[in-house]
Amino acid sequence: MSEGTPLFRIASGPIDIGPLQARLANPRAGACTVFEGRVRAHHDGRSVSGLFYEAYVPLAESEGTRIVADAIARHGCIAACCVHRIGDLGIGELAVWVGVSAAHRGAAFDACREIIDEVKARVPIWKRERYVEGDACWQHPVGDVP
Repeated sequence: MSEGTPLFRIASGPIDIGPLQARLANPRAGACTVFEGRVRAHHDGRSVSGLFYEAYVPLAESEGTRIVADAIARHGCIAACCVHRIGDLGIGELAVWVGVSAAHRGAAFDACREIIDEVKARVPIWKRERYVEGDACWQHPVGDVP
């Protein structure tokens, strides 16, 4: 893929960030920002034992690519990419990775935040939290649905 070509992928296994970071390298880039979303051990005062993500992959990748492309164009970035995991994840595991390179830090920070916020709001990825007490609950995008 060429410079500025948006990348959004759904991964069924661990995210390899090395090739993603390499996509951001460019001699015109004075800034690179990265966001790593990891599985945390708590939510709303409850202890979490893990998560399960599922997605409608064709639509998720199409909408995610559109989000990344829009952020590149809106903020004048050099490159941007995002990968989101599906399947069972344990505490501390990497669930989503976003990286952006731009000439200046402001554009890189703004685009990175926009990408993760829009992915969470628009991409059909569903998260089911498992709690240490043994119950579970879907959290996104539908909220607390048992």
